[in-house]
Amino acid sequence: MTFDAAVLRSSEGRFSVEEVLLHTGPDADEILVRIAGCGMCRTDLAVRRPDSRSPLPAVLGHEGAGTVVETGGPHTGLATGDHVVLSFDSCGHCPNCQGAAPAYCDSFAELNLFGGRKENAARFTDAAGEGLAPRWFGQSSFAEYALVPARNAVRVDPSLPIELLGPLGCGFLTGAGAVLNSFGAGPHETVAVFGAGAVGLAAIMAATAAGAVTVAVDQYPERLALAERYGAIPLPVTTSDLSARIRRLTDGGAHYALDTTAVPSLINDALWSLRPTGQLGLIARLHTTLPIEPGALDRGRRISHICEGDAVPGLLIPRLIGLWQAGRFPFSELIRTYPLTDINEAERDCQAGRVIKPVVVPRERSR
Repeated sequence: MTFDAAVLRSSEGRFSVEEVLLHTGPDADEILVRIAGCGMCRTDLAVRRPDSRSPLPAVLGHEGAGTVVETGGPHTGLATGDHVVLSFDSCGHCPNCQGAAPAYCDSFAELNLFGGRKENAARFTDAAGEGLAPRWFGQSSFAEYALVPARNAVRVDPSLPIELLGPLGCGFLTGAGAVLNSFGAGPHETVAVFGAGAVGLAAIMAATAAGAVTVAVDQYPERLALAERYGAIPLPVTTSDLSARIRRLTDGGAHYALDTTAVPSLINDALWSLRPTGQLGLIARLHTTLPIEPGALDRGRRISHICEGDAVPGLLIPRLIGLWQAGRFPFSELIRTYPLTDINEAERDCQAGRVIKPVVVPRERSR
């Protein structure tokens, strides 16, 4: 089959919306999904970094959602017409997958970042027959259609606006999961969130829904205003003696801190803002050495990296949808939609901070 997709051919180039070819239908463990919308995540844009090892040309996009149009069979657990949210790929059989920790799959990097399953390499090409990376995060959802492993897909209520649900598969899942899963934050506990972008705001919404007291740190006044709207105490990053101010606001220090910035100075501020035995979770990938200030890890403070919110998508995505329907996780307010043909504008707005969560929406072509 042929369909339109946004192809990125080089790390410094623009996306080009092109006709691509899928040479085979779903294998026994796969489904074909007509994409209704796909969120743009910072991880998609990380392929532009000089040190990226992700293969190009490729169709990116890993926050897809849409309708199943074909399956590999009934054992996929899905049927034609089902509405699904797509999440990250995992092998399903390594110790971490078997232990309900698919975000730490032994094959996570290979399956999600470095070209997908090698056995699928020849079946996805551009119109001239040039190969494209087999699958980005098990999806490649900046496209009209995506062929995905069935284990990546989470069935959702068909009455919901499916075009808006894709970011629940990664960005919003990561922020909310860090608070609800990794930290297990609850009433009367305190969470300091450094960086009020899509992931940070999702964490703030989840912390508020869990009854926690939240402090938000960011450089942009408009994002701090959103954080305050969703229940956080806003603090500009320029606040004098930032960590001491957080300790005062949280009555001796935060139980948990979440860093989404990867800025070493802010990571140290986050550590100093914790009370004894407090926990800092790092979301963003570090690209430089992280110097820890003497004493910052004293008194039982802990630091760890959190991948995909420690989530089992089939459990957390329905939970977040339930909170959204109850008005307690208003993620849809952070979304701005763009036609797939305007994907470069979506990227510019994302990079400039003019939008929290862009979602690209494919337009059907006549066939």
